[in-house]
Amino acid sequence: MGLRERIAGGREPEDGNGANTGVTYYRRRLMQEIDPTEFGGLSEEQRRARLEKIVGGMVSNEGPVLSTGERLRLIRQVVDESLGLGVLEPLLHDESVTEIMVNGPGEVWVERAGRLEKIGLRFESEQQLLQTIERIVSQVNRRVDESSPMVDARLPGGERVNVILPPLSLVGPVLTIRRFPKLFTFEELVGNETLDPATMELLAAFVEARLNVVISGGTGAGKTTLLNALSAAVPVSERIVTVEDSAELRLQQPHVVSLEARPPNVEGAGQVTIRDLVRNSLRMRPDRIIVGEVRGPETVDMLQALNTGHEGSLVTVHANTPDDAVHRLETLATMSDLHMPYEALRDQINNAIHVIVQIDRMPGGPRKVTEVAVVASSRREEFRLRTVARFDAEPLGADRVLRGRMRHFTLPEKIGLRLFHEGIPVPAAFGAEAEEPDAAAERRAF
Repeated sequence: MGLRERIAGGREPEDGNGANTGVTYYRRRLMQEIDPTEFGGLSEEQRRARLEKIVGGMVSNEGPVLSTGERLRLIRQVVDESLGLGVLEPLLHDESVTEIMVNGPGEVWVERAGRLEKIGLRFESEQQLLQTIERIVSQVNRRVDESSPMVDARLPGGERVNVILPPLSLVGPVLTIRRFPKLFTFEELVGNETLDPATMELLAAFVEARLNVVISGGTGAGKTTLLNALSAAVPVSERIVTVEDSAELRLQQPHVVSLEARPPNVEGAGQVTIRDLVRNSLRMRPDRIIVGEVRGPETVDMLQALNTGHEGSLVTVHANTPDDAVHRLETLATMSDLHMPYEALRDQINNAIHVIVQIDRMPGGPRKVTEVAVVASSRREEFRLRTVARFDAEPLGADRVLRGRMRHFTLPEKIGLRLFHEGIPVPAAFGAEAEEPDAAAERRAF
């Protein structure tokens, strides 16, 4: 049975007298009452106001006796079901919610400030949840059913959506919505202690000096947020081409060309991959290329671009440490059909990547830049990294509050010279005031 059939097979909730009183019933009645052509020229607020008036009349004439609060809640839910995502609509308007996770019709979780919490909202039935899923995927010409039970999509507001259906999911339809990342300035990241002022100054200097920077971290660690903030250091006179799987970057420069990959359509045709876009971006005369995330064979094309004059580019990668990041780039590059030997890949990475910034989600939810490392190896040498900033965390106490300090080490000579030739002073915390690197700061990346 397909998704549409499962939706159509749902029964309406009834009260004790057999009368339909649920949200689904009034939504169906609303669809029978209105003429969609009447709403074509109205704004969303005007459409909502008109529908609320119509539903209010229905509830007053046909519905059970309700308190004022219950009546308003029912009207709002019916209109949300008609115009938006129903039960989830209030969460999409709550700016404190960064992720919404629906584990079947009866369980909804959200993430706020890095912490997961279960909330009281629920869908009336599995059919209501499937209707919401159908509304999402139909907006982007995608299909999800038992023959294709997984799908990625994006809402008009930019939110990323993942759906997985039974039989792959054993808890019912699962819907995950990741909110569009909030824009943070460097100053705001310093204010919420994601990084300290000295490290902020150093990263801005790296971007201004056209060093190639990789931002490394786990899922939900804040890589895109940090990338958005770092991009503010790019001069406004430069042409930037961004390449993403799902468009999340919102750069403030005036000359930005945003490219987004396209999945195959319902017939399995028309796919445009990240690799296709990276290759095409090289023909667009970019001063800088920003790749939202590398996760496959496009890594080779990105490395070749960075080695052929497109310096000052930014990219993110999933990795737990800077050491893992360089090896992950090497592994991802082997997925290409070019079949380059490891020595050649190592040569590409050593020459292309200058800086790796590690950001992590810490216990309790806060995001923190935990390390900034520069690639000290060259040509076909084994990877060597030199830490220039490192957050040393203290053991968590009973209050579970993260404490520690960011240590600053002297910059390697080649990085200092790069800043010097670009006319950018070395931040004091990484010059004469800096610590000498310890054994952990300069090491081979195993």
